[in-house]
Amino acid sequence: MTRLRWALTAGLTLVGRELGRLRHDPGELVAALMFPAVMVVLFGYVFGSAIQVPGGGDYREYLMPGLFAMVTFSSVMGVMTRTAADASRGVMDRFRSLPMARSAVPFGQTGADLLVGLLMLAVMVAAGLLVGWRAHLGPGPAAQAVLLMVVLRYALAWAGVYAGLAVRDDRVADALVPLFLPFTMVSNAFVPTGGMPGWLRFLADWNPVSALTAAARQLFGNPGAPAGDPAWPLAHPVAAVLLWSAALLAIFVPLSLRAHRR
Repeated sequence: MTRLRWALTAGLTLVGRELGRLRHDPGELVAALMFPAVMVVLFGYVFGSAIQVPGGGDYREYLMPGLFAMVTFSSVMGVMTRTAADASRGVMDRFRSLPMARSAVPFGQTGADLLVGLLMLAVMVAAGLLVGWRAHLGPGPAAQAVLLMVVLRYALAWAGVYAGLAVRDDRVADALVPLFLPFTMVSNAFVPTGGMPGWLRFLADWNPVSALTAAARQLFGNPGAPAGDPAWPLAHPVAAVLLWSAALLAIFVPLSLRAHRR
């Protein structure tokens, strides 16, 4: 119990360190908070006029759950670049030399990202409300949808920690960031998957982005329920998101802790 309390105290200290870094570099925080609003305008108004919602409905209501999922998955990129920057500048080596729990550093990285992610999600919700999006099923299901996003974002942050420790170079990490965009695009976040080729539709339907998007649409009461014979993750999106989160944590928490100890 004493070791756990020690690790949690050190982790909370490093959460404060990450948030303090954002305070001293406000441009990074401003850019992160502007990104959701820009996505709403770009996809909602520029592309939205050319896309038909399956079953009818407003495209911006169809779009918003996909953008919530996209913001959630930005966790991997943000944590990866920050962790790689600390590793390349010797900060990780300095942390290892201090009398602190080895698990505190990755817990600090993931905890700070969770707080930033909540701010980004709040900005996205505000932007969605301005363009006409609504959560039609009330506060209970809406809170469940937000909780799913928080859980999956935290799990993805651990994947980002491991990727950053594996790369150990902030320039390489920055170069890898654009490779994550196709991962979010090959999903049901922006367009229905029914018109995709069979092999691509399979990848899109089993993409965790699609599961989170479908779960958010279901819990918010937004249009876009899959038609025909949907894949299991789209037919049971809430369960799929929870399983994806559990799998990511089971894989990347021990890998990240082992990589940090090395």
